[in-house]
Amino acid sequence: MTGGTKEKAPARRRGRPIEVWVTDEEKAAIKERADEAGISRSGYLRALGLNTPIRTVVDLTAVADLAKVNGDLGRVAGLLKLWLAEKNGQGADPVGVDKMMMNFRVLQA
Repeated sequence: MTGGTKEKAPARRRGRPIEVWVTDEEKAAIKERADEAGISRSGYLRALGLNTPIRTVVDLTAVADLAKVNGDLGRVAGLLKLWLAEKNGQGADPVGVDKMMMNFRVLQA
């Protein structure tokens, strides 16, 4: 490294290339799907050819978002439970609170 900048390591050749003839639309679709998976086009096609499961970055992001939402629901339900323990029946009717608790359980499931 020189001057405090990162130098890119040379690409490692895996072996021999395989030529695949595609249209411009097919090439764009392959590039888009490889980008979604967070891998190169070559790596994407290799994984498909070897029947290796491909996990997309979008799927992993969705799972992380769902985990955050589930945690937020748990915190809200915990605050509601604390409120009920300290100020039972003040500020809300019991039927409304029971409906809210049931909705939390359904959302978390």
